Amino acid sequence: MKRWLRKGCAVLGVLACMLMSGTTVRAEEEPVIKNGIYADEIDLSGMNAREATQAIEAFVEELEETRITLLAATDAEVEVTAGELGISWANPELVTEALEVGSRGNVIDRYKLLKDLERENLIFPIQLSFDAKAIREVLEEKCVQYDTESEDATLIRKDGEFQMLGGNAGFALDVSASVKEVTRFLEEEWEREDCDLPLVITQLEPKGSVEELSQVKDVLGTFTTNYGNELYRGINVENACKLVNGTVLYPGEEFSCYDAIAPLDAGNGYYPAGSYLNGRVVDSLGGGVCQVSTTLYNAVLLSELEVTERANHSMIVTYVQPAFDAAIATGVKDFKFVNNLEYPIYIEGYTENRNITFTIYGKETRPEGRELRFESKILSVNYPEADLIYEDPSQPIGYIATEGSHTGYKAQLWKIVTENGQEVSRTQVNSSSYITVPRSATVGTATEDPYAYEEIMAAIGTCDIDHVRNVIAALTGQGGE
Repeated sequence: MKRWLRKGCAVLGVLACMLMSGTTVRAEEEPVIKNGIYADEIDLSGMNAREATQAIEAFVEELEETRITLLAATDAEVEVTAGELGISWANPELVTEALEVGSRGNVIDRYKLLKDLERENLIFPIQLSFDAKAIREVLEEKCVQYDTESEDATLIRKDGEFQMLGGNAGFALDVSASVKEVTRFLEEEWEREDCDLPLVITQLEPKGSVEELSQVKDVLGTFTTNYGNELYRGINVENACKLVNGTVLYPGEEFSCYDAIAPLDAGNGYYPAGSYLNGRVVDSLGGGVCQVSTTLYNAVLLSELEVTERANHSMIVTYVQPAFDAAIATGVKDFKFVNNLEYPIYIEGYTENRNITFTIYGKETRPEGRELRFESKILSVNYPEADLIYEDPSQPIGYIATEGSHTGYKAQLWKIVTENGQEVSRTQVNSSSYITVPRSATVGTATEDPYAYEEIMAAIGTCDIDHVRNVIAALTGQGGE
């Protein structure tokens, strides 16, 4: 019995020695990884924690230069590196786990494990992760630029006839879905070598078809106004009209008149011309374009499309009756409407003989015998009183520039519908208020003659433009009225 015990102790002692012989590390020395243990293809045998960590980090750093070709829209190839996509080592606990192999459990189990390592290596997989934010930035900065918008089927009107133009599909990168797919592939399937990686591309179908557009042939509404003989105002009206002409709106689409004709600057073909500002007529780039929106507004009303935004002018205009106007002011006022019909519409705009005309074409679905008209109902009229006179010391006595008065109105626009000659509805369309503005004049006061200065200032104080004219005539010998 005692012999058996002594023999068993001896065996255990031998086993203990064998366990230690694989590493030659004494208990008081820093532990190292047993032979036959790998991190993927990296042999960690005999390495301490720091050495193993450095070896794996070096491996991942080398992977940063691996080229990944992202396949964007329109078959564009965008070459990036794994480093740009935020590659990193995801399981650093691997080193601790590797160090613990053969260091835990009873002596028999540890001995068996070491013998197994002599026959077959133990491989710990190196797990990688990628930065979703970095991937998104790469996609947005380098791949989105290859997106193409769809081109809707559309119409052009030439020599009084419609011609249809077929549409083309567009392609757009689905950034969020692509971030997920890129991350999934690189973390789960990537073989850690140069590769091509298709992104998630969405096909954008064009609107419209030959069948839909062939329905556009009926006049739904048309309206004309005259824009007079002022040169630059006329140029602005003609330019803005051309920018609106040819617009096709599909069902549910909204049209912004301002967006269609903007920006109101010289680069877009506009000149300074008279427009309303704070109760006065001043020259501004694009002056006169409100007549474009007003003419279109009336064509839209006659077509019974849905008006979503409209504002009247601050002062009354001369080319339509009160409440028939639609003003535009950058960042303040716009004219918008929606195609609330079941078919596309086409907007034709042209100028001829100082007249601007808008005609809206579509498919007429209103019953025969149905007619509509619009009436301006004046609620109140406010006539201007005393003149307004402004002195201008930068101009000499004799200078006078006048502006006409504007009568103030409160008005409503009403829509009246008849069927077979009988009125069936009367609906208020809008309410409009226009300010009252008296005649005004800017009068030069610069002179070295004290008497003349006192006379002109006294005349200005009367708030009577006609009297000021007479005083100017007396002081300058120009002759009075």
